[in-house]
Amino acid sequence: MTRGRPPLGAEIVDRLEGSSQAKERLRTILRTLSGEMTIPRACQELGIGESRFHELRGEVLQDVLENLEGKPRGRPPDASEADARVQQLQQQVLALTADLRASQIREELAIMLPRLGRKPEDASGRKKKDRRK
Repeated sequence: MTRGRPPLGAEIVDRLEGSSQAKERLRTILRTLSGEMTIPRACQELGIGESRFHELRGEVLQDVLENLEGKPRGRPPDASEADARVQQLQQQVLALTADLRASQIREELAIMLPRLGRKPEDASGRKKKDRRK
C-alpha cells in the first residue's frame, strides 16, 4: 500500500509571500478551521477579541471564495478595441437620431401641407392631367 505525502496543514502558509504577521494570522485561522485550535486560544495568540477574529476570518474566507470564482476564458478584450467599438456605436446612434429627426420633420410637413403631395385640381375639383411627356 503506497501513501502520498503527508498534508502540510497550516505550515503551507510558510511557502507564501507576505509579512510574518499576516502569515501568523493565516496559520491561526487555518488551525481554527481544521479544529487544531479553539477560537478563544486563537484570539489569545493574536491579541484580538472574538468579534474581531470572526470578522477577520470572514474577510479571509470571502477573499478566497472570490478568487475561486470562474473567470471568462481567453484573453480579456483589449481596452483600445472596446473604446473603438464604443465610439463606432456612438456615431451610429448619432446617425440614426439624425435620420429619425429628418423623418419626423417630413411627417410633420406632410400633415401640415397636404396639398403639396397631390396633383393640382382645376376649378371643377377634378385633377388636371399631367401633360408632361
